[in-house]
Amino acid sequence: MGVKGKLIASMEVKCGGHLIHDLMHTNTHQAAVISPTINRLEVHEGEIGKVVNTDGQEKTVKYEIEAIDRYKKSISRK
Repeated sequence: MGVKGKLIASMEVKCGGHLIHDLMHTNTHQAAVISPTINRLEVHEGEIGKVVNTDGQEKTVKYEIEAIDRYKKSISRK
C-alpha cells in the first residue's frame, strides 16, 4: 500500500532566473544533462515552447505546462 499526498521541493540554484526559464521553455531536452537526478525527459505530445489544449483527454504526466510568458519570464504549471 502506498502513501498518497503531495511532495513539494525547493532547491537553490546559482544562476539567474532567465536560465531556468530558458531551460523549461526552449531547452527542455537538456534537463537530463544538467541534473544528475533526472534520468530522461520526453515530450509526449505537442512541441517544445508551445502551449496546447489537452482538455478532455486522459493523461499521465508529472506536470503539465499551462502558460508561458516570454516577457515576464514566467511558466505556469497545472
